[in-house]
Amino acid sequence: MRRPLEFLRRLRRAESSPHLRKTPVGSTGRRCAILVLVLTSSALAGDLQPPGLATTRTDLDAKDQARVTAITRPTTDFSRPERFELMQGGAGTSEKDVNRDAFSQSSANITFEEEGTFKLGNALFRKNWVSSPSSTQASDGLGPLFNERACQNCHLKDGRGRPPQGDLGSTSMFLRLARDASSAEEKAALADHQVLNFPDPVYGSQLQELAVPGLRGEGRMHVDYQERKVELTDGTVVCLRKPSYSVTDLAYGPLDPRTTLSPRLTPPMIGLGLIEQIAPADILAHADPQDRDGDGVFGRPNIVRDGQGGELTLGRFGWKAQTASIRQQAADAFAGDIGISTPEEPKHWGDCTAAQAKCLAMPNGVQQRLGSAEAPPPVMDLVTFYSRNLAVPARRDRDAPDVLAGKKVFYDIGCVSCHTPKFVTRRDAPDKAQAFQLIWPYSDFLLHDMGSDLADGQAVGEATGNEWRTPPLWGIGLTWTVNGNSFFLHDGRARSLTEAILWHGGEGQKARDRFAAADAAERSALLKFLESL
Repeated sequence: MRRPLEFLRRLRRAESSPHLRKTPVGSTGRRCAILVLVLTSSALAGDLQPPGLATTRTDLDAKDQARVTAITRPTTDFSRPERFELMQGGAGTSEKDVNRDAFSQSSANITFEEEGTFKLGNALFRKNWVSSPSSTQASDGLGPLFNERACQNCHLKDGRGRPPQGDLGSTSMFLRLARDASSAEEKAALADHQVLNFPDPVYGSQLQELAVPGLRGEGRMHVDYQERKVELTDGTVVCLRKPSYSVTDLAYGPLDPRTTLSPRLTPPMIGLGLIEQIAPADILAHADPQDRDGDGVFGRPNIVRDGQGGELTLGRFGWKAQTASIRQQAADAFAGDIGISTPEEPKHWGDCTAAQAKCLAMPNGVQQRLGSAEAPPPVMDLVTFYSRNLAVPARRDRDAPDVLAGKKVFYDIGCVSCHTPKFVTRRDAPDKAQAFQLIWPYSDFLLHDMGSDLADGQAVGEATGNEWRTPPLWGIGLTWTVNGNSFFLHDGRARSLTEAILWHGGEGQKARDRFAAADAAERSALLKFLESL
């Protein structure tokens, strides 16, 4: 495991400080391993001050801090819903009818003028880019190698992707290609966080299955599944499917033998702006890299370079928490998925490498009258605004007896050790719609070792090949409604919420085993709770 940053070493030393105490909040039924980190002073501030990594909240006065601490404390009362639980995305929560567009609604608290901006961003999110040169110059620049022509084609209905299924292809799941450092220079670049890892020397950082006319796509993802039967304590048998990945029809020679393949399913887009405005201190407060509470759950941040200023900051987006901001996430997707350059990622030829000379000889779509990138700043502004303001749907059936019973099971078996229920966003958020909102994402946004079965063997920054960011659970119960499938986890191997839970290993093993040992009524109630989110 790669050594963490100096700030983490200091954090570990500071954990023993009398200024930092862990307060148990109780348990119900089975032992509930819930511990809340309470920062009672600025003991961790001072020498831990890289931008974005403050360990105390600077946006709140003492009165507001006390309110935030009280409202975000995990509940011990499962006889009724908590206050404000209906509005899991704060004041921006969408209360519109539940249908296939449930993830495509704008935040309810943006202004009329901002609603127009949102719609313009939506149009660009759905826009199909075309290869250069063409008569539609503002849409030029596709590829030359790419996975899809529009953002919406991967983020289906702004929701979850799906693994390849026969002739349906793999446009909403792709393969990351990467290898570890192999020289002192590369190791130094990793240690300084100048790079996250290293691409395949020929095929780059992502397998591109499609190409513009005159060029061949790089290859095809191939998935084989092996069935694995799991018997629960009460005798119920669940069939899991374990995938293995390879690439067929390679167009430019073999992959480097050191290159690893990591499948990535596109995640839902809802609530991203709210996640971006969770105070770093509140995320870091849940980190426990030395497992001081002994619950077997660690949690640590992925510290990355900010794409704009280059400062060290907290990664919070992506399956490995490798991206710090929505704008950078959009720029990475434009470059890697569509082959479109932006001011943030001025890669006019997308993921083409020096070994792909024919690709680099293709025309690009830069129109100097519009800017020096194929997607100039106004395009990035609109797409970022759209991505920032996709609303989280309201809770459903939160007061139903089986949902409340399932919520209790969720707490009792230890799911909240990683799936932190709630946060209050920064009071000084740049956009008023995301400022000082009580939100319920059910994620700590930290990295956790999920065991060898879920490992992809691919390190990304501080994240090891066994580690994944805890995904938010809000909206998970609407997956079938929006996307017509129920594929979960980073590669869609799980075909149900039950399968997703049973794949948990590593730090999630204890919670998984408690789920497997629960009786059918408890398991059913837990699933009802998840479906209400």
